[in-house]
Amino acid sequence: MAVLKLKPTQRARAGRLLSYAVGIGVIALVAFTADWPKLQHNFFNPDVIAKIFPNIIVIALRNTLLYTVVAFVGGSLLGILLAVMKVAGGPLSWFAIAFIEFFRGVPALMTLFLFAFIIPIATGFQFPGGTIGAGLLGLVIVTGAYSAEIIRAGIEAVAGGQSEAARSLGMTQGQTMGWIVLPQALRIVIPPMTNELVMLLKDTSLLFSIGLAAPDRELTTFGKDGLSTYASATPLIVAALLYLVVTLPLTYLVSKLEKKLDPKR
Repeated sequence: MAVLKLKPTQRARAGRLLSYAVGIGVIALVAFTADWPKLQHNFFNPDVIAKIFPNIIVIALRNTLLYTVVAFVGGSLLGILLAVMKVAGGPLSWFAIAFIEFFRGVPALMTLFLFAFIIPIATGFQFPGGTIGAGLLGLVIVTGAYSAEIIRAGIEAVAGGQSEAARSLGMTQGQTMGWIVLPQALRIVIPPMTNELVMLLKDTSLLFSIGLAAPDRELTTFGKDGLSTYASATPLIVAALLYLVVTLPLTYLVSKLEKKLDPKR
């Protein structure tokens, strides 16, 4: 009996269809068995929704997007530096490898604790910006470690002959990397880096664990505080929906970029 072989894109599409089918089944089950008045009171309470607006937009969502952009830009720059150091060889490569492997191996939550609590308590040093500054630095470090491997793969995907041609024209190794290799590598890694941006957006929710002041709250912290204040999960549900409002278009963008930049698709 012949085994049906699917292309990667077909497998991904089949997986999405299966997840949609399961989701629809769960929704249908809830629809027929749920206690709707109780469900609305605890999860979709219009009075609670009225109380959390517009702050959940102008404070929580704004902060989530701001933290994502800051951590992504800082992490991407750090990732480029680490990737170049790793492919350069020598002591710089050893440092980059150790840095990348350590912060990829340690859970992101532990990294946030390291910068927000452990280092300040152990050394007395306070990072600029206080708790939120330390938390953002932790996200930058984690993003940089993961981005470095993505960018390093992009650098290695650039044909080696181009570097040899540039060197034969008298360009230094630094000039070759900066003017020839890196621009092409960064174009190659646009889809996976966009996917990293989506993951980072959701990872900002980890900031709730280090304790944020009211003006600094992101979506998850805002939803958690609302749960305690109103004894209703409605703020968390609204926060989750706002995450979807942002992540679904980004996920669609990743898919379109992969198709556009991959000539085989």
